[in-house]
Amino acid sequence: MNVHEHQAKALLSEYGVPVPRGQAAFTVDEAVMAAKELSGPVYVVKAQIHAGGRGKAGGVKVVKSIDEVSEVATEILGKKLVTHQTGSEGRVVRCLYIEDGCNVAYELYLSILVDRCTSRITIIASSEGGMDIEEVAASQPEKILSLAIDPATGLQPHHMRRLSGILGLTGGTAKQMPNFIHGIFMAFTSLDASLIEINPLVVTKDGNLLALDAKMSFDDNALYRHPNVTKLRDLNEEDPAELRASEFDLNYIKLDGEIGCMVNGAGLAMATMDIIELHGASPANFLDVGGSATTERVTEAFKIILSDESVKGILVNIFGGIMRCDIIAEGVVSAVRTIGLDKPLVVRLEGTNVEEGKKLMAKSGLSIIPAENLADAASKIVAAIR
Repeated sequence: MNVHEHQAKALLSEYGVPVPRGQAAFTVDEAVMAAKELSGPVYVVKAQIHAGGRGKAGGVKVVKSIDEVSEVATEILGKKLVTHQTGSEGRVVRCLYIEDGCNVAYELYLSILVDRCTSRITIIASSEGGMDIEEVAASQPEKILSLAIDPATGLQPHHMRRLSGILGLTGGTAKQMPNFIHGIFMAFTSLDASLIEINPLVVTKDGNLLALDAKMSFDDNALYRHPNVTKLRDLNEEDPAELRASEFDLNYIKLDGEIGCMVNGAGLAMATMDIIELHGASPANFLDVGGSATTERVTEAFKIILSDESVKGILVNIFGGIMRCDIIAEGVVSAVRTIGLDKPLVVRLEGTNVEEGKKLMAKSGLSIIPAENLADAASKIVAAIR
C-alpha cells in the first residue's frame, strides 16, 4: 500500500525525522488558508498523486506569494497529471500539499528497503539526489551506496560514518546523520514498511538535514497491525480492477498486452506471461486465483479480465495441487455461461482431478480450446487472436 507525500511526512515526523512545515489542501480556498499559516514568503505547491516524476510534469511549483498559491492551486487541482510512472492516462490531482520553501544548499538521495537478494534491510544513498536519480543509477552506479544492515547487530556507528562519507557530509551536518537515519529506520521497522524514499534529502544553507520529499510503501500483509496506516489508503489512486480483485482475494495487476491470463500460483503466472511473450504476444494482466479458488472467484476473475478492453483472448493455466482441476473447470464453464464470451479461450489443466476437469469442459458444449501443456496453450491462444 502506498501513501501520499504529506501522509508519509506526517508519519516520519513522529519518529523525529525533520520535514518542512506544510498542510494538505483539497480546495483552492484550503490551499490559500494553508499558505497563510506557513512562514512564507516562499511556498511550494505539490500535487499529491501516487506516482513519481511530478516535478517534471508540472505538478510541483515554487511560488512567492499567497496570490500565486491560489493561481497554481486553481491550475493543478482537478487536472490530470501525466508522468513517466502514470502512463498516458495520467492521474487526477485531488489533493495538494502546501509547504514552506527552504534554502537548499544541495540535494542528496536516501532510501531504505528490503533487499530480497540479501534478505536484509538495506539503506541506499547517493550524493546525486533529485529528479534524475534513475539516470545516476544507470550511468554512474559507483555514486550509489547500498548498505545492508545485519539484523543481529542493527544500526551501528560505522554505518553512519560510511553514509556521511558517500554523501559528503561534514561537521555539524554529519553529526545529524545518526538521528536522521535512526528515525527512518525505526519508522521502517515499526510500521512494517517495504520502502521509504527521501528524494531529495537536502542540506539547507544552515547546514541542516531535511526530508524535502518522502515516499512510503507498506507491506499489505502487515496492515492489520497498523490501523493508523490503513486509514491513510486512498482508493482513488488505485486501479479499479485491482481494487475489485482484492475484494475477492484475487491477486491482479493490469498490464499492457492483449492476452488475459488466469493462473493459480505466482510462479506459474510469471512463467505463463513469459511464454506468451516467447510466442510473440503480450499478457494483459497478472492474475493469480490462489490455491482455494471457488466458482464465484473464477467467475469474478473472468469479469475482471474482460473489463479490460485491450483483451483479445484468455489463457487459463491451472496446475492442480491443492486446487482441484474439476473445481476450476466448473468455475470456467459457469463463468462463460453466466457472462458470455466472444473472445478465444484456451484452457490448460494439469494435476489433481485433471481428467474430470477436461470431461466437464468437453461436455459443456462451449467453445473452449483445450491445451495439453503450457507451450501448446501459448501457441494456441496467440494463433487464436491473430
